[in-house]
Amino acid sequence: MNKARSIKQNTSPDALPNFRNLGVMLRILLICNGLALLQAFLLANVWADVPLRMMQIATLLSPILLSGLLLLWAMQPWLGRIAYWRGVLIVNVLAVMLTLAIYHFGGELYRPPGGGGTYFDVVRYMLLSVLVCGVLLVYFRWRNRVLSRALHEARLQVLRARIRPHFLFNTINAVLSIVRTEPKRAETALEDMSDLFRMAMVEAQDLVPLRQEIELSKQYIALEQLRMGERLRVNWQVVEMPDVVLIPPLLLQPLLENAVYHGIEPLPQGGSITVTLHRSGDELRLKVENPCAPSGSVSHPGNKMALQNIRERLALLFDVEARYQVESGMDFYRVEITLPYIKGETV
Repeated sequence: MNKARSIKQNTSPDALPNFRNLGVMLRILLICNGLALLQAFLLANVWADVPLRMMQIATLLSPILLSGLLLLWAMQPWLGRIAYWRGVLIVNVLAVMLTLAIYHFGGELYRPPGGGGTYFDVVRYMLLSVLVCGVLLVYFRWRNRVLSRALHEARLQVLRARIRPHFLFNTINAVLSIVRTEPKRAETALEDMSDLFRMAMVEAQDLVPLRQEIELSKQYIALEQLRMGERLRVNWQVVEMPDVVLIPPLLLQPLLENAVYHGIEPLPQGGSITVTLHRSGDELRLKVENPCAPSGSVSHPGNKMALQNIRERLALLFDVEARYQVESGMDFYRVEITLPYIKGETV
């Protein structure tokens, strides 16, 4: 049996960034090179000096930066298990040691003949490495706090969306209409509704098995089919998806709810929702497509709240490694999500 788990990235304001995340590494490279460019401007006397100063800074910065990222990538599993402030200390010590080692073995490349200020240069480079580390760690801590607040708001909004009065009342009325004629079906519908509302209470940053999310989504569709009948159909296209694949909870179900409420329900003849799930290399791709009424005749315009919540959660959990794309036409609406292919543990 596979278990849900949390991913140790961007989930707590007091947590080191995930140094194996592409977005984190790109931000480190951009910030460090931006600081180097600022220093080049400050050291230059005229505009023509800026490229030369930048090249001089890059000769020391580049090997430190690349070797540091490589070591942090290798140490990430261990860094993710230690206390935040201990991790901050280790990252700073690592940066200082790399700076001193590269400065020492760089020879005359970093110590021009007749410079004479070796001890001064050592102290200066040590302080610069600590300063740059401090800027990076403060930035990532600030970013995590901002995203954590966004996630908290997203949780509340997702909860409100899951317990929307129209869905609750429609489901109860649908169950009441069949409780005498089809008691078993009514009992199953109440169990499905209980599971759906229970899942709305879980922490939004936890990862759950894909199988569990699909089962929950099918329970939701079964509830909606109580009142819509044959007008609502779902075509599942799940290609070679093992049970151990993990995704954020309530990722698929809100997309289906959006497709039902804004796409199928306004159509007198109903329609079919197509759900496609497949693996592409190290990525998991999820696509939900539904027919819809022409834009001028939409009866439920909506406020895009559920879709915005999904964007915020993906940004918090996966940064730039997740992509969210929406495409719409005269008679269709399509949402496609790409996220890392993550395998869970089995017991």
